[in-house]
Amino acid sequence: MILGIGTDLANIERIQGVIDKFGDRFRDRVFTEREQRKAAHRDKVEGGEASTYAKRWAAKEACSKALGTGLRMGISWKDMAVTNLHTGQPVMAVTGWAAERLAQMTPEGHEATIHVSLTDDHPWAQAFVVIEARPRD
Repeated sequence: MILGIGTDLANIERIQGVIDKFGDRFRDRVFTEREQRKAAHRDKVEGGEASTYAKRWAAKEACSKALGTGLRMGISWKDMAVTNLHTGQPVMAVTGWAAERLAQMTPEGHEATIHVSLTDDHPWAQAFVVIEARPRD
């Protein structure tokens, strides 16, 4: 069963402007160390650091919407983190208040899975998040 759906669109140039203005202060407030390492690595390839951050920004916004809260009620940017499987598929992990909220909305006897899809086409980055609950075996 679907527990929540969220989407967000971020402007890569806007994110670049925030990076230019606030640098590590912005990075450290919003992104985990692992997300920052990924963006630093992507800085040398097409799309670059700002695109990587914009997609993850959008994913965090989309996840907060799928959780039914938006970025309020105690949820922190770092409570949601995007990583990639070895295949490149993005995955979303939640901790802190986001994990608590996910547990609250997951029916008894079920486990939740967060599906995330990311894309970008300069100057836009988009994320789509679906939270699914499956019965435990």
